[in-house]
Amino acid sequence: MTKIATRINNAPKDTVTKSWVNRLAPDFAWPYLQLMRADRPIGTWLLLWPCLWSIALASHHATTIGLNFWHFYLPAPYFLLLFSCGAFVMRGAGCVVNDIADHKFDAMVDRTKGRPLPSGRVTITQAFIFLGFLSLTGLMILIEFNNFTIMLGFLSLGLVVLYPFMKRITYWPQFVLGLTFNWGALMGWSAVLGKLDMAPILLYMGGIFWTLGYDTIYAHQDKEDDALIGVKSTALRLGNHTPKWLYVFYTIMLTLFGLAGYLSQMGNIFYAGLIIVALHCLWQIKTLQMDNSENCLERFKSNRNLGLIIFISIIGGHYY
Repeated sequence: MTKIATRINNAPKDTVTKSWVNRLAPDFAWPYLQLMRADRPIGTWLLLWPCLWSIALASHHATTIGLNFWHFYLPAPYFLLLFSCGAFVMRGAGCVVNDIADHKFDAMVDRTKGRPLPSGRVTITQAFIFLGFLSLTGLMILIEFNNFTIMLGFLSLGLVVLYPFMKRITYWPQFVLGLTFNWGALMGWSAVLGKLDMAPILLYMGGIFWTLGYDTIYAHQDKEDDALIGVKSTALRLGNHTPKWLYVFYTIMLTLFGLAGYLSQMGNIFYAGLIIVALHCLWQIKTLQMDNSENCLERFKSNRNLGLIIFISIIGGHYY
């Protein structure tokens, strides 16, 4: 049996088998890259998009920051790079925190029992050391920004630590995940302009409802195991009424995004893009099969494309 085949056989069921992590990572790094979900980049995208939206939106008010390219105004590439690296590192750190908190629960769920901590391939002590390394790397990235953005970055740490424990307390842990994962909507704006305004706050609030939608879909994969072990989620709370609530979540999301664009003086291309986003959300809801894990995962992952549509819409909204 080849090394790759051996790794796949010993990996958690929710790993991406064809990922570079399983194919190319050296043996010493393999379990740590899995621990930070480097084999599953969708989480990084979902954390990154609010950052990039906010940078692009703020660039409409900061004509001295950016790159003139073929008469099109683009956000500063330096900011895009910093936030991209930061999203990768801090999403990884958040996964480590989550797995440390949940390793006993993960051992009881078929989809997650093969993860590095419950399987014993990484010890709790090793996970804490790795978390320190990721946190230090994130700090090195954070100090490249202005003081106000650095302060916002530190404020987000409380949410990162709080989220893993909310599924023990409330059926709405996805709301806390929304507060956490969309914090970049505030930081992107402040990195460009050094302050906050109503537009990024509306963008942040809209992102919370976006997360409520996509992570409720994701949670339907584990609802049976969650019910057995006593873990709460919106999938369990909403049950068969989930599609109706998704309409509510995504409608509020689109409304708040539209208001953020209006306050930022976006042109008609932005609103045309929101119509495409609305159609994408409608597709998610209409084709969702809540008892089909593969179907739920596919709809969840499709939000990477939704984020890209919004980003392109904001860029286009600068000009028309």
